[in-house]
Amino acid sequence: MKVELEDVAFWMDAIRNSDDRYRTLESFWKGQLRSKVWLAETLLEHNTHSKPSVAIHGGWNGVLASLLFNSGLDPIHITSIDIDPACEDIARTINKRQEMEGRFTAVTADMTKHQSLADVIINTSCEHITQEQYNEWLELQPSSALFVVQGNNYFELDEHIRCSKDIDEFTHQCHITPFFRGEFETSKYKRYMIIGRKKVG
Repeated sequence: MKVELEDVAFWMDAIRNSDDRYRTLESFWKGQLRSKVWLAETLLEHNTHSKPSVAIHGGWNGVLASLLFNSGLDPIHITSIDIDPACEDIARTINKRQEMEGRFTAVTADMTKHQSLADVIINTSCEHITQEQYNEWLELQPSSALFVVQGNNYFELDEHIRCSKDIDEFTHQCHITPFFRGEFETSKYKRYMIIGRKKVG
């Protein structure tokens, strides 16, 4: 994937201006970037919408949104939602070029209470919420959307409260009928991903 030089410059601005530079830099760790590039490239293969609107729940610092803008997906708009208010300004800086074009919005909200009427709905933070919270989140979202969900088997982190031992367990947890499901190996864990439609009934 080729990232526009102007976008990379905004990434550097976000790190430089952050109140917690180390935490912001975590967004750019190799495992984080590689799993997001995997998502962006795989979504490009399975996307069913032309110029889709996209909502990213658990959007963190907005790096995934920036990669999607650079992936060839050509989204008409991306909304990045995260419960941490510190993420909003960082995400806006990282996606400054698209924000100025009216194509990016960062929102501070609890994903389990936030409905997104988007063509593509992404949740890469499935391990950070309980099964009950995940079900509450999924119930709010429209059945017409294409869903992309990611989780992992990185049980060692205390903040990971809903990991999966394998892709089959993750599929069972997610209530998504998959068009695609796969695993991505990092040095510390496996990341799982499903792309598909919400199960109805």
